[in-house]
Parts: sequence; structure tokens; C-alpha cells
Amino acid sequence: MKNTSIITFGKFIFWLFFAFGNIALIGDLITQNEDFAIFGFMLLIHGSIINSVIIVFLLIYSYLNDDRKKDCFAAIGFILLNIPIAFLYAIIGLFIIN
Repeated sequence: MKNTSIITFGKFIFWLFFAFGNIALIGDLITQNEDFAIFGFMLLIHGSIINSVIIVFLLIYSYLNDDRKKDCFAAIGFILLNIPIAFLYAIIGLFIIN
């Protein structure tokens, strides 16, 4: 895997889950439909698992390829940016439900 493709992959994963989270939150705010809240909750659970698996694979890849370690950690950093955003969206979602 090329150095730039590793970082691009991390950015893609970030934007993918960021977009799905926005769809869930904005869809719930606009429509007041519980299905969006359920989608957001399931995204939080499954997204955490998927992102964790991707991070583990990137860590293993960086361990096996020392010359790409910096790029792997940059990709992991992009993926980890979703954590505070997901936390904020979860708090907003809980306030909407109550």
C-alpha cells in the first residue's frame, strides 16, 4: 500500500462514518422519526467495532512496515477524530429522546 493511500484510506473511513452520523442526527432532528435514532445508536455500536478493527489492522501493518509507520499513525489519527464527534452526537441524541 502506498503512503498516500494509507492516509487517504483513513480519511475515507473518517468521512464515511462522519456522514452516516450526520444523516442519523439531522434526520432525527428534522423528521422526529425514531428510526434515525435507532440507526444512530446502531451506528455508534457497529462503527466502534469496525473502526477498532481497522485501527488494529493499521497498527499491525505499521509494525510490519516501519517505513510506513508515520502514515499509519496519521490514518489512525483521522479515524480517532470521530470519537469526540460521536460522543457529542450521542449526548445530543439523548437530549432529543428525553
